[in-house]
Amino acid sequence: MSFSNAVAVAGVGETDYSRDSGRTELALSLQAIGAALDDAGIAAAEVDGLMKWFVDTSSEAEVAVNLGIPDLAWFGEINQAGNVGAPLVAHAAAAIHAGLANTIVIYRGVNGRSGRRYGRGDVTGQGGRGAGAFTEPFGLLTPQHGLAMSARRRMFETGVTSRQFGQQAVIQRKHANRNPRATFHDRPLTLEDHQESRLIVDPFHLFDCCLESDGGGALVLTRPELARERRLDRPLALIRAAAQSGPGQSSPVRRTAARLFAMGGVERSDIDVVQIYDHFGPFVLFALEDYGFVEDAGHFVEDGGTMWDSGKLPVNTSGGHLSEVYLQGMNHLIEGVRQARGESTSQVPNAQLSFVDTGIGTGAVILERSEA
Repeated sequence: MSFSNAVAVAGVGETDYSRDSGRTELALSLQAIGAALDDAGIAAAEVDGLMKWFVDTSSEAEVAVNLGIPDLAWFGEINQAGNVGAPLVAHAAAAIHAGLANTIVIYRGVNGRSGRRYGRGDVTGQGGRGAGAFTEPFGLLTPQHGLAMSARRRMFETGVTSRQFGQQAVIQRKHANRNPRATFHDRPLTLEDHQESRLIVDPFHLFDCCLESDGGGALVLTRPELARERRLDRPLALIRAAAQSGPGQSSPVRRTAARLFAMGGVERSDIDVVQIYDHFGPFVLFALEDYGFVEDAGHFVEDGGTMWDSGKLPVNTSGGHLSEVYLQGMNHLIEGVRQARGESTSQVPNAQLSFVDTGIGTGAVILERSEA
């Protein structure tokens, strides 16, 4: 199904980002939702749909009661550990397009540093059960353990280097240095800093790894007519296409890409700016190749191709998971909307199409700018 720009992301909102929020995850979600509704000019009572990350601890019913939503017509989650941001957008947009709901809020609130930490396996660990029975007894306890093996294999197959991984981390830090919301807004990074930082799991250096963060974010999806009615003073971010692939399938990036670009009726060369899920920085390079944007991402990054102000295809322009915040793709979606609306702190001039991947091919979205 093609959305044909029939659904808009009318509002985005987030909390401050920290290592110790001092608030519950519910409070973070509600704060982010309130900011997104204010941004959209939509009242909580007009919301009739809620969707959340599977691992989010704040249920839709709990959020609805706290917001005062009178009639929750659509709600749900996607049962996957982390990378579900774009699939949630696809599901919410499909519901609105089908007339099952009018205005849907997608939210994420997480104390990922002061509470349960991904880096310790508090969220992703399986206790030796299920698939974990084949990996955890042998030391693959956290995402970085398994993904490091994938990264090392890619290095062997293609010749991509740790210095090229480091260059992407440096580029994203430069973007974060322009973004006052970013965790590392005031801390520059050099390639030497990256290379001299300790190895976490070979080949991942410290600065190849995402942050552990406390914070919240939210999106408001509705029909373009309502969005324009409430905010006539700015461009809209319309959903041109949204697709997902199951993580158990082979080559999920290529499968997602084939459906996404066919649905959107656009070519890779039409995309102006890209946000890619960077739980570990090397996977930005892998995704650029697998989505078909470039053939040799290592040299493309090395030559500054992903830099905001001079690169051919700016990537992770808010700093991403490496330098802004780790919100499991929510911050990438927010930045994608801001690029489409012309509001980013590293704004790509005249950006018409904004691409967002929220997890190794498991989901991606193309957003299109529509003038006010």
